[in-house]
Amino acid sequence: MILVFFILLVSYLLGSFPSGFLIAKSLKGIDLRYVGSGSTGATNVLRNIGRWPALIVFIIDVLKGFIAVKIASFMLSDNIFQVLAGLFAIAGHIWSIWLKGKGGKAVATGLGMFIALSWKVGLASFGTFLTVISLTKIVSLSSIIAAILLPIYMLIYIGTINHSFTFFSFIVAIIVIWKHRSNLNRIFRGEEPKISKKNN
Repeated sequence: MILVFFILLVSYLLGSFPSGFLIAKSLKGIDLRYVGSGSTGATNVLRNIGRWPALIVFIIDVLKGFIAVKIASFMLSDNIFQVLAGLFAIAGHIWSIWLKGKGGKAVATGLGMFIALSWKVGLASFGTFLTVISLTKIVSLSSIIAAILLPIYMLIYIGTINHSFTFFSFIVAIIVIWKHRSNLNRIFRGEEPKISKKNN
């Protein structure tokens, strides 16, 4: 039990690492919690800091979910603990202890989690994201559609709904969609901003 607690704590702290916040502060002195969407994730970094800082934040945030799952996989053989480690990393990213409960929207950290659980499912979701964003130029819509399809990809890969990976893929999809609820309202109103070449 102590080992499980330790792994989940480490996973949460990994997820809590405020990569976007730190990069925005160090490069432009901006507190992302109070600009743009208020998210500390890669999309808000892209809109307010630039493309390359956003890419760095994206990679770090993916690694947070990936490493959390791999640590759990190395130390515990039960699949459920791998999933829980990923969820705790996502929770840390959304509600970072270092940012007084603020954070990002869990897309990149969730991607890292599912690449670690099943690289085929993770890459299928990422491919969906890239396809939608290439067509629409709307990051939030791409994230939402990838989240919606994530459980379907996992169900196809696993072959049954009675598996922890499949069950928790539904949970992660719901979390991501819930975090994008304000974006959904703007999408329906036709007011959601698109990425542009000015973000460099």
